[in-house]
Formats: sequence, structure tokens, C-alpha cells
Amino acid sequence: MVQSRSSPAVSIQLTPMQIPEALPVAGLGFANADMDVAGRTLLLHPGHPSEMIVQVQNLEQHPLRVSLSVEGNFPSQWCQIGTEGSEIPPRGQMDAVLYFSIPDTFFEDQEAISPGTKNKLTLNFRSLVTLHIDPGTENEQIERSEYFDLYIRPYTAYMEFLPILYREVDFIGRFMKIFEQAFQPIVDSYNVMWANLDPLTAPQALLPFMAHWVAWQVDSVWDLQQQRRLIRRAVELYRWRGTRKGLRLYLHLYTGLPLDEDLPNEADKHISITEPFGPSFIIGDVQLGNAVLAGGQPYHFIVRLRSNISSGIINEQLIQRIIEQEKPAFCTYELSIENPTN
Repeated sequence: MVQSRSSPAVSIQLTPMQIPEALPVAGLGFANADMDVAGRTLLLHPGHPSEMIVQVQNLEQHPLRVSLSVEGNFPSQWCQIGTEGSEIPPRGQMDAVLYFSIPDTFFEDQEAISPGTKNKLTLNFRSLVTLHIDPGTENEQIERSEYFDLYIRPYTAYMEFLPILYREVDFIGRFMKIFEQAFQPIVDSYNVMWANLDPLTAPQALLPFMAHWVAWQVDSVWDLQQQRRLIRRAVELYRWRGTRKGLRLYLHLYTGLPLDEDLPNEADKHISITEPFGPSFIIGDVQLGNAVLAGGQPYHFIVRLRSNISSGIINEQLIQRIIEQEKPAFCTYELSIENPTN
């Protein structure tokens, strides 16, 4: 049974967390709009959450058990209620939050923008908070807050470039959104133009064009990340072709093994390139039986790769192809690969 009282048992105060700078005039909004309507309005942007704080003050000398609900001419799934509990101590206060969330596609999904329809797009809604005191008992009472308005507007950053005088006009904000949707994608494309010119971040469709810039042969043998690294450092590979540094860099870009430039001993590196030169025939130091003339095989080098689990199995045929491409034509080599074992 719902009872009515001459004096309310609670007071309800609403505090919007986002107040619109511009309010619709009486002809475009609600007819009973007054001077303090801004304190009872909440601005909503599709895709951006907004909150209304509800403070309920208990005016009685005994605790009250309450239940909160929201009524309005908007879809119920737009609003979620968060409360601290269901009981207010004597002369105490309870805070609740109304979480409003409008779908991102609010404007696109409206039938009003479809051709041939005569309906108008609804942007302004009205709501109130209903408080049930001692619900489900014979002493149940219902208290309602003042009406508050919900204004759904598209978010536009272009309003920040206008004087404050123009921001106070609701129509201008919606009008500027048209220009923002038309020009902002062009502005954004210029802001990220650098990413389209870097092989590491450029779209995959641009990689053949960028490879043509540096005269790099795109090979299907390489995976996408390897191709990006090779195209980006192609000019550097050309500069050091035929040298130990160039070959080590090429093998590093393919295998992902570290360069180990901080290691002074060549044999300790993951990508080791050594030349088998020893001491030559020197009179007085040499002993018969172990002398080697010329110090080893000329124009010959040894490549040793020590792989790890993270780099995976190394393709030996592809490594030989890289060495043949990068080494001087008169040089010979030996290849040794230590693949990880499971």
C-alpha cells in the first residue's frame, strides 16, 4: 500500500557531471525551460559515458529502507544505477550515480535520417528519479525528484576555436559537427603521414611501392616483418655490401639474432664471421713439422650462427643464398649453423 504524506521524508538533490554550454531555446527544447534549467540538464555524447549524481537525505529520526529507479522517455538500457546500499541512517545521506551511455551509432541508426520518412530525430529527453521508501510494506511511500533533461549532442572539438559567445548557441555546435566530419579525416591523414612513409608502420599494400623506391627485390620467401626491416635498411645494406659488417647486418635482419657489437671476441657472437689466418713462416720461431706457409687459405671466411629458441629454426639454404649475394665473387666460405633443440 502506497501512502502519501504532507511533508516529505527525504530530499533528493541532482547534480549533473556534464552540463551543456548551450541550451535549446524554448522553441527547440521544452516549453517550461527556466533560468535554472542548466542545473537540471545532462549532456550526452554518443559513445561517451556521462553521470548524474543523486544525493538522498533522510529527514526522519529513524532509518529508511529505499529503492531507486529512473523514469523517462528514453530507452531503459541507456541508464545504469549504482548505489551504496539500500538503507539510510537517521538524518543520514545516501549517494547514488546514474550512469548514462548512448550507443556510438545513435545518429546512424535513427530512422529519421532514412529517405522518405517524416519522423523527426529526437535529441532531447526528460527523466526523473523515483524513490520507493520501505518498498513492499504497508508503509511504502514514493518520492520523486524534479524532472531533469537529457540533451544528446554530437561531440565536436571545433567549438573550441570559436568565441564563447558562439558556443552558447546550440545550433552552431551541431552545425560545426558537419564541417568536422567532412574535414577532420583529411587532417588526421596528414597527421599520420609519417607512418605511411616508414616501412615498419606503412600499410602492407604500400610495401611494393616503397621497395621500388630503394630498388629492393621483394621475395615471397621473407615473411612480412622481415620484408619491412629489409626495405627500411636496404640503402644501408647497399653501402656495406661486400664487407663483414654488411653481411652480419643482413643475417641479423633475417634471423633476428643479436649483433653483439659489445663483444670483443668474434667467436663469442651469435653471428660470427672469422677468417682462418694464422702466424706465417717466420725464421727462428718455426719448428719443423708444424710450419704452415701463407697463414691459411686466402680469401676464405667462416660463418657461424648460434641460434636460440626465440629465433626459431634457421633456413640453411636461405642463409647460403644471402652469403652468395653479399660476399665478393672471389671469396669462398664455410657455414655452420647451431639450431636449437627441443
